[in-house]
Amino acid sequence: MSEKRLDLLYTEVEQELRASVRSLLEDKSPPEAVLARVEGDQVTDTALWKELAGIGVAGLPVAEELGGAGAGLRESAVVAEELGRCVAPVPFLGSAVLATTALLEAGAEAEGDIAALASGEAVAALAVPLATPPGAAFPEAVRAEDGALSGTVTGVVDAVTADVLVVPAVGPDGPGLYVVEAAAARVSPVVSLDLTRPLAEVAFTASAARRVASGEAAGRALRRALTAGAALLSAEQLGVAEWALETTVAYAKTRHQFGRPIGSFQAVKHRLADLWVAVSQARAVVRGAASAAAAARQDPGDAEAAREAELNAALAQAFVSGVAVKAAEEAVQLHGGIGFTWEHPAHLYLKRAKSDAIALGTADRHRLALARLVDLPAAEVG
Repeated sequence: MSEKRLDLLYTEVEQELRASVRSLLEDKSPPEAVLARVEGDQVTDTALWKELAGIGVAGLPVAEELGGAGAGLRESAVVAEELGRCVAPVPFLGSAVLATTALLEAGAEAEGDIAALASGEAVAALAVPLATPPGAAFPEAVRAEDGALSGTVTGVVDAVTADVLVVPAVGPDGPGLYVVEAAAARVSPVVSLDLTRPLAEVAFTASAARRVASGEAAGRALRRALTAGAALLSAEQLGVAEWALETTVAYAKTRHQFGRPIGSFQAVKHRLADLWVAVSQARAVVRGAASAAAAARQDPGDAEAAREAELNAALAQAFVSGVAVKAAEEAVQLHGGIGFTWEHPAHLYLKRAKSDAIALGTADRHRLALARLVDLPAAEVG
């Protein structure tokens, strides 16, 4: 692994990006606003997404000549972390990460679509179940025939507000990656645990499609998109854990019982100290995964870089998902009675952490993938 990929520190540019994104989110998406949105009909905050796209968030890993910021996935990971800190209901994971990365890997045929996503003019979704891990077999739920797609995909993230769908499908010529206008498909919202991240069932019935990659190139584009998604999902999980830790520490300093702040009790101190250690460890793992994903994207032809990206993404998901769940659980419990109420945002973070723990593969599946990547014998997961 190169020295650049070992640098886990945030750069000055990344810190400036963090400050800009955090300032916007604190102003436009405070906890009370998110709570209000999940009770309405339109959960996704499209206006906020337009503002985030306006500061370059939608196209960070996209080259400047295609309308992007010319940055990389390390910078995208910083954004994911900040979005996790406020469980912002925006289509970052589905559009700016999964769909955009798949199209970038597809090559020249998708350049027009990439430019629209990078500018924020369009939102896309990658039409695979959100639970799909990076090493999964190429999906066969959708069939391609004579330039049209037929089939149904369940649990697609950010499809509800998507303008474009990026669809893996199998036809007479084998696997392919297709672009479909969302209006040509039937998108039906489904109930999901995470109230801030809508999922949908997407059905195609002879829907007109344009192929942007085929054969091994299509499979590679999908696998790398899911790998990048897993790496950046861990950054989001880190943001959830950071919010939970910081909010709970602040509460423990001000909430009094028996005439003392609850943070002065040894049992509470130990729980928060253990959580701080876990979050600090998670941050290092996330930075490694983001750096490896960025290196693989910069040199798509480097097989070793792609393997390092898969290894680090698997490691991050195997570890950080558990930290996020633990942090959110501790936040609910240590907030006492108020932590269990609908009015307090802690339940949004617990639901996000729980749903993220099964998104893009469970921790057990990532441990299995990690074992295979390092040639370590492991039992099969059913």
